[in-house]
Amino acid sequence: MPVIPLDDHHWALTTPASTYVIGVDLDPDTGEAAPRQTYWGPRLSAEAARQVTALPKRHVSSFSTPAEIEELLPVDGGKRWGSPSLQVTFGDTRSVELRFAGSRRHDEGGGAERLDVLLADAHHPFEVVLSLRVRDDTDVIERWTTVRAGAEAVVTRLDSGNWFVPDAPAYRYSGVFGAWAEETQLQRGLLPVGELVFTSRQGITSHTANPWVMIDAGAATEEHGEVWGVALAWSGSWRLTTTQRPEGGACVSGGFGHDGLRWTLAPGEELVTPPALGLYSDGGFGGASRAWHAYARGHVLPTPAEERPVLYNSWEATTFAVTEAQQLDLAKTAASLGVELFVIDDGWFGRRDDDTTSLGDWFPHRERFPDGLRGMLDGIRDLGMLVGLWVEPEGLSKESELYRAHPDWALHMEHRRRDEKRGQLVLNFARDDVREWAIGWLDGLVTDLRLDYLKWDMNRPFTQAGWPERGGDQDRVWIDHTRGVYEVMRTLRERHPGLRIESCSGGGGRVDLGILRHTDEVWPSDNTDARDRQTVQHGFSQLYPAGAMSAWVTDSPNPTTRREMPLRYRFHVAMAGVLGVGGNLTEWSASELETAAELIAQYKRVRATVQHGAQYRLAGTPGQERSAVQYVLDDQVVVLVYNPLGNAKRGPRTLRLTGLDPEALYELESDGSHWHGATLMGAGIRPAAWEPIGADHRSELVVLTKLCPGR
Repeated sequence: MPVIPLDDHHWALTTPASTYVIGVDLDPDTGEAAPRQTYWGPRLSAEAARQVTALPKRHVSSFSTPAEIEELLPVDGGKRWGSPSLQVTFGDTRSVELRFAGSRRHDEGGGAERLDVLLADAHHPFEVVLSLRVRDDTDVIERWTTVRAGAEAVVTRLDSGNWFVPDAPAYRYSGVFGAWAEETQLQRGLLPVGELVFTSRQGITSHTANPWVMIDAGAATEEHGEVWGVALAWSGSWRLTTTQRPEGGACVSGGFGHDGLRWTLAPGEELVTPPALGLYSDGGFGGASRAWHAYARGHVLPTPAEERPVLYNSWEATTFAVTEAQQLDLAKTAASLGVELFVIDDGWFGRRDDDTTSLGDWFPHRERFPDGLRGMLDGIRDLGMLVGLWVEPEGLSKESELYRAHPDWALHMEHRRRDEKRGQLVLNFARDDVREWAIGWLDGLVTDLRLDYLKWDMNRPFTQAGWPERGGDQDRVWIDHTRGVYEVMRTLRERHPGLRIESCSGGGGRVDLGILRHTDEVWPSDNTDARDRQTVQHGFSQLYPAGAMSAWVTDSPNPTTRREMPLRYRFHVAMAGVLGVGGNLTEWSASELETAAELIAQYKRVRATVQHGAQYRLAGTPGQERSAVQYVLDDQVVVLVYNPLGNAKRGPRTLRLTGLDPEALYELESDGSHWHGATLMGAGIRPAAWEPIGADHRSELVVLTKLCPGR
């Protein structure tokens, strides 16, 4: 029973390794209800959890109110001066006073149980439901908030939930920052006293930040120490606010909307937030990451057990100049390498000769494909590969038949210009007619062409994000657009269960646990330079599993950075996720093609472990010194070893593995030698690629198989 009632208004929510104790404090003088977090840490028995609820409350000075950061949903009202998680205006009154209205427990089956804590405003017909879900196979706790109005009310802030991090002498935060072509760069720093905000105001998740934060007391390492993490499962504008009070204590409140939202609730209407997810781990950052990965595979990704195919994407070989003859030539070469999925990128539709035209005109390019795409795609299938297409359903070119017919479908405001970015506007997916149009042509495209795969791109943030027909309520577009994208993807997958979708957003502009509920993998960055990709993939792995990370091998010099790099290094970096190839194969030498075929065959032998196994980030700074990443699944151990600077003396000299059985023997695939698990973890191995001699960018794939103990 994951939810344990401790008394009438206290509950313990238990996961395999943690306990989360909450309760509703009732003010004896005013009757106001304040739902609070009492404990979040290592798993407790029910009796121990009851003792926690009896601990004395912290002293509160009459000059400050630090206890509000322990509330599950601090409201704007009363003696609170911090960042509110709920802000509502009733007429001229912007204040909320809640009363406890009971609780409900729901057995949702499959080892999941939900607790709803019911609250109501003391005067206005306004209800708040705090929902919490726990499962018996994950340490992630899901929380969300529902508000309902009996009379008109204006919601100007509604977070999914506030999470209190237990007292510590100091706090350190971990998160990622970035930009186009350098997404998910890991950063760690001292959490300042006061408020620190991580956010996107772009209408998409963004390249600049990602909706998660981890907090520790400053002593956690990769494999040791307590870590608390909060992630928001949302793909539009978002905000995470950390607060550390001078009196002690820290919290994280997260929600959709950027600087709040303005949402008018009509009588009888409700608003439900996306989930905010919390995780406690005592296994350091690596343990926290593996728990997040397991949660994504078990409860987020729609097809987690599938082995993702090796993909070829023709964009860098052809850019917009897509023709049937050249695609079939590339397909023949790709098939000879062992590629399993061929994806035709931008340039196949409308009059798409550059990036200034035709978004919205989703029919085959009339000059290049007068007979349509079917013959070309059938030719690719005849080579034994699946087929896919690039699409950008949310994009709209002014130079398009669609825009001429429906200029009102673009996000826009009256008496304001329509700013283009990348030569395009954004379609308003909050509109019913736009969603119906999108489902119609996407369904027809997948059906008529028997597509196996869509690369769904979204290449620009919102500008002039208005909806004049909705008048003063047009702020809803910021939320309903994202919900509309989810709806279209969900409908498309329901109609085509075999269809697989990759999420792209100018690279990694839409990577989050919201979009991953509707897609099979994501494209983390347009930068395919293997050195740069190591830091991108390192930051990505903090929260997201390798089986959801698309990674390509492209040409040398790299198209973005112009850096030259050996083919093996490029492959070994891309093999750390879902392997793809994106180079111009017509310019690869016979030797390069032979090496590529060999490496693709190697990847296929280990991809189940890479995509579904437990991931360990081993010693070294990725892309800067000797480093490695390890995966373990059943009896197979896969290690990808990197040395970007061949003659460098810095960095580790031996590679110590982890996550192995110390009593077992492991056979090294390369030479058949046997190694004790204890030796591999205690002393380690000396990879040839790590020797401080030779050229830059050396790498290797190490594969071990666990044998019976004592063999």
